[in-house]
Parts: sequence; structure tokens; C-alpha cells
Amino acid sequence: MRRTRLMIVCFCLALLVTGCDGRTGATAPTVSAKAPQRALIADTASPEGRRLAQAAQAQVGRTVTYDPSYVTLAYPKGDVPMDRGVCSDVVIRAFREMGVDLQVLIHEDMERAFSKYPRLWSLDKPDPNIDHRRVPNLRVFFKRAGKALPITKDPADYQPGDVVTWNLRDGGLPHTGIVSTVRAPGGDRFCVVHNIGSGTRIEDRLFDFTITGHYRWW
Repeated sequence: MRRTRLMIVCFCLALLVTGCDGRTGATAPTVSAKAPQRALIADTASPEGRRLAQAAQAQVGRTVTYDPSYVTLAYPKGDVPMDRGVCSDVVIRAFREMGVDLQVLIHEDMERAFSKYPRLWSLDKPDPNIDHRRVPNLRVFFKRAGKALPITKDPADYQPGDVVTWNLRDGGLPHTGIVSTVRAPGGDRFCVVHNIGSGTRIEDRLFDFTITGHYRWW
């Protein structure tokens, strides 16, 4: 018993001499200076919003081409081939996975209130082949549906499943995407799912362009 106690005392004395890092003469571990960690953004999205984001993310690797060609579509549930499309097709396909057909909803709303929508394409009546694929029409529809949220510069306001619209340059090139469940490097904001020219991708570009719209369906 005395031998055991002696061994314990010797072990404790050795720790005092060598320190926790095991180096002779140290009395405390060396702590390297590090840059402070940014706060990890909280995911406060609804379960439906999160599933919408995941439906958009599932298009990565499947939609690999940006193709703005006008195509005659089936109605309802009309779609261009999955391997191609434009930015709005990311949104349309994700919503369809959630049981919401924007082709039908926008066409029906345009039939009711055609004058409320932009007259940018010299149309005199709704066209279910293309109307829902145009970002300015998406903006009007989401606002009329009561889904618009404030545009801010606070990353925490943009949660998975939120639809965002941008202008890629002043005065033109409307663009859209969906906030993903993937956190950007640093963890203080979420990436977006969009097709900006090379197929559907998840990228850290939420604040790279001028935000023109912020919408949340659920």
C-alpha cells in the first residue's frame, strides 16, 4: 500500500514539472493565438422550407447546362429536359417536388390579373410555356401571393428554402435561386442553389449581386 501511495505522489510531482503538454519545465500548456470564430448561423427554417432547399440541391449534377431556349411545354407539370434550363427552373423544379406547380399558379394568376405583370415581352395574353420561367413574373407572383419578406443585409434573415432574386448588374439581367441548407465557409451565412450559366450549383453568392426580392412560401 505504501509503495502504491509513493508511486502516485511521484506521478503527480512529475506532472507539475513537465506540464500538461509533456514538455520538461513547462507549467501550463502553450495556447496558440487564433482568430476569433464567427458565430455559426442558426437554421430556423420550417421543415417545409428545409425540404424545398434540399429539393433544389438534388438538382446539382443533374442539371448541367444553362439553356434559355423557348420550349413548348406540357401543361400542367411542363418542364424542359432535366439536364438543362435557366435559373428559374431551379425554383420551379424544387417547388414541384413539394407539390406546388408554379407553372399553373402563375398562369392562372396572369389570366386573372394580366395587367399586374410586367409587359416586357410584347405579349397580349399569358403564355404557359414561358411565363413562369421569367424572373420578373416570379417576383410579381410571390408578392401578390403574400410571400415577400424585407430585403436586408443580415445573413440570418435568409433561411433555407427562401427564394431570392437579384440583378446581376445595374438595370438588368434578373436572376433567382434558393437559399440552401449548406453553410458558407466561416458558417455565418447559407449558400444559394442556382444556375448562373454552368448548371445547378451550390455557391456562396448570396450577397454578390443586388438583391431585388426575398420570398418565403412556408
